Amino acid sequence: MKTNKYTGFSLRKFLVEYRSEMVFGFVLLAGVVVSYGLAPLIPIDIFLSIISPMQNTAIITVTLINTWAMARHSEGIRVRYVYAWIMGVLSLIMIAGVTYRMSVNAELQPADGIFSFEGWEMLGGDLIAWLLLAYPSELLHPGWLTWKNGLKRLLPVVVLGVIDMLTPWDLRWLLALVPVVWVALLFKHVRDYRRYAEENYGSVEQTDEKWVIRYLVMIFVLGCSYAYLCITEEPNRLFTQQWLIFFILVYTNDQVIFRSKPWIENAAAEEAAEEEAKTEPGAEYREKLEQWMETEKPYLNPEFRLNDLRQVLPLNRTYLSQFIHAEYDCTFYQFVTNYRIEEAKRLMHDKPGLHIQEIAEQCGFSSPTVFGRVFARETGQTPTEWLAQFNNK
Repeated sequence: MKTNKYTGFSLRKFLVEYRSEMVFGFVLLAGVVVSYGLAPLIPIDIFLSIISPMQNTAIITVTLINTWAMARHSEGIRVRYVYAWIMGVLSLIMIAGVTYRMSVNAELQPADGIFSFEGWEMLGGDLIAWLLLAYPSELLHPGWLTWKNGLKRLLPVVVLGVIDMLTPWDLRWLLALVPVVWVALLFKHVRDYRRYAEENYGSVEQTDEKWVIRYLVMIFVLGCSYAYLCITEEPNRLFTQQWLIFFILVYTNDQVIFRSKPWIENAAAEEAAEEEAKTEPGAEYREKLEQWMETEKPYLNPEFRLNDLRQVLPLNRTYLSQFIHAEYDCTFYQFVTNYRIEEAKRLMHDKPGLHIQEIAEQCGFSSPTVFGRVFARETGQTPTEWLAQFNNK
């Protein structure tokens, strides 16, 4: 069976795989830019007395609802407990911040026109970013969120804030960039997350990877908005940041509640229960595996996983993964995907009247959309283009 070598980053594959996430990010960023452009048109007195209090009330309300919803629908999943805790603390921070800002706004006259954030207020903004990023950190690395790791990430920000407040140096611009830097650092962990999925699952479309990317994109846009907010001085600049936080909280709560249990937690449980036998792979294993794949066609099951290979190969998960890498120079996901694509090509050739949805279902893809995207990513052509080229040969 011919397989595709794992070649690392590919711009074409990246653009195909994550186009919806990129579109989502660009649309959200465009909305933020437009919002900042329109915000100065809002009369300051109306914003301070009506719009801002309504936005803050909505944010606090949704954080309290999120806390209750996450606690109720945790289903024993640690990352959901983490999110419930995050929402609870965030609601307290927002209440404290709104109380302080209301006192400032009461003393601010429309004629004053400007006000700026103090360093300690920006520390509060960074703390909110820290809370929002604790969720993907725990999702990417179950068990990561401990007091030690959390404080280690927050400590540099506290040091910057103390230096800003106790010295003549103005370090607020560094504090403003901290959330963006945190998001950038987390993005690099998504690749490891994806690689783990590819080494253990035949279908990665149902994992949380894309949701994590979309969540990080939202926080990145929020961080950029926050950085701009900190260098401008119009009071109604808060309009954009407040509706953006509200949108992220509502969108995230819906996604967290209705997503299935994170696959990486399931994998951790499976590994803990796995037998410790470490039989060395023999030369006959490749022939045995390929014969099983060709005759039984287990890849037609969308839930096909690495551990399922143990039906024919007496190896634990680690050795199975190493065997696939050594023999086929690819991940388990790519190994399975090649079989599925070859099966799709055979069906399109032998049964040209089949609908795309039927082909996707019969080849083990979770949906026609996934089938079309994966086929185009791996072959450089859509299924329709491939069939037309094949018929013209």
